[in-house]
Amino acid sequence: MKKKWMKKIPLVIGAVALGAAAFSGVVMLLWNATLTPVLHISAISIWQAAGILLLSKILFSGFRGRRGMGGYHKRKMMQMKWQTLTDEQKQQFQGRMHGCCGYNTAPQA
Repeated sequence: MKKKWMKKIPLVIGAVALGAAAFSGVVMLLWNATLTPVLHISAISIWQAAGILLLSKILFSGFRGRRGMGGYHKRKMMQMKWQTLTDEQKQQFQGRMHGCCGYNTAPQA
């Protein structure tokens, strides 16, 4: 079983490298086709495009990994918590949420 995974590792590494090179190539082509004539800046190489991609990843999203639970699991946990609340606690919560984010406890006609 472990030998099957060992054979796939080079393929995965190659696919990731090929994908990164293709994406960097697209960024390079778009940069050179749009920004060079408009802003009169110099053309970039594929390595510079890869650097721009890495820099934008660091600046805009960082390397934090996944952000907690996914949407499905989070909703499931909230539903479980809501079901354990008493009616009084539910009314208190709804009272605090009244007017917040467009939440309205009044029935609509």
